[in-house]
Amino acid sequence: MKTEVPGPRSRELMKQLNGIQNAEAVHFFCNYEESRGNYLVDVDGNRMLDLYSQISSIPIGYSHPSLIKLLQQPQNLSTFINRPALGILPPENFAERLKESLLSSKERGHNNVTKEELESCMINQPPGCPDYAMLSFMGGFHGRTMGCLATTHSKAIHKLDIPSLDWPIAPFPRLKYPLEDFVKENQQEEARCLEEVEDLIVKYRKKKKIVAGIIVEPIQSEGGDNHASDDFFRKLRDIARKHGCAFLVDEVQTGGGCTGKFWAHEHWGLDDPADVLTFSKKMMTGGFFHKEEFRPNAPYRIFNTWLGDPSKNLMLAEVIKVIKREDLLNNATHAGKALLTGLLDLQARYPHLISRVRGRGTFCSFDTPNDATRNKLITIARNKGVVLGGCGDRSIRFRPTLIFKDHHAHLFLNIFSDILANFK
Repeated sequence: MKTEVPGPRSRELMKQLNGIQNAEAVHFFCNYEESRGNYLVDVDGNRMLDLYSQISSIPIGYSHPSLIKLLQQPQNLSTFINRPALGILPPENFAERLKESLLSSKERGHNNVTKEELESCMINQPPGCPDYAMLSFMGGFHGRTMGCLATTHSKAIHKLDIPSLDWPIAPFPRLKYPLEDFVKENQQEEARCLEEVEDLIVKYRKKKKIVAGIIVEPIQSEGGDNHASDDFFRKLRDIARKHGCAFLVDEVQTGGGCTGKFWAHEHWGLDDPADVLTFSKKMMTGGFFHKEEFRPNAPYRIFNTWLGDPSKNLMLAEVIKVIKREDLLNNATHAGKALLTGLLDLQARYPHLISRVRGRGTFCSFDTPNDATRNKLITIARNKGVVLGGCGDRSIRFRPTLIFKDHHAHLFLNIFSDILANFK
């Protein structure tokens, strides 16, 4: 570390950017040319162990040699330069590239449309725009566009001043830790939440509003790294099936391997875990998988100019090769165990600063006493060369890359132990 963070160059650039747009969310400016692996370098020359990885979106570290090699191959230049409108003019190798990338990891509406439906949908009225609802959970985060925002309940600042929809919101379990000491209490808490889900579906049906789907994260991320048991999700899946609701699993942050499995929902052990699965971040591109019955029955029902980016599929295919070649799913389990064990030890030593240590793979977190303490710990850690992230009201979350190893965990734990010992 050469300066405090943000350093003088970062502060100068913040001032410049703030003259163009609101830059108050910027932490510091980065030198990505010098960043490597798990280490992020800022514009002031500070080299930091990055346990946040661009909000959980860097899969195999900064400037990975395999991705650099991919970009240097002449046959790939056209893919990066010429971005096609995939819905109407895809490249010759597009289907093949999809099989190598998105399809290597693992019908909406009815066909007979009436004249009334066609006309009423143009003025936002039923039956063309039916009064359907999506059930979501308090603490969930599913995006910032209007429909997604109606299912997002993690931070008020996300929703303030934006019109929304009358859709049901169920409570998400608030588990007590350590789990082994509160088995009965946590079972009762999960049963309470599941009962509320069913009650809401019935209540909205009586209001002539059909709950068409349930959307949930395997681990509520932005809302505070809130976990529930595998049994909770299995029962939630059964409720969705019982009431004819589509089951949408949001793996934007949990997908891609960080929990020790490529998809976090694999931990549930279900043969039929979801009807729709959304992804982004570590997957290099955003999108969704769906069952065949959800396939649109006409062109342009799901459509935009680009519908993705072939260059991202090319990079994802290479990322998946690296994950398999370097056994990075097992690495996430192993390194995550080292990180979680160390956090539990720190919790035992500093219970006034750390509580509710939890995690799956490297997807770990803990609570602090309050927001001010959380933010102060993050700032101190940054100035000691460690990048951490916050979530929820008072949690600190860990989102390292898939190449995060045991020795990186121990390096962090040593630094953070000193921070806690001297915290005032």
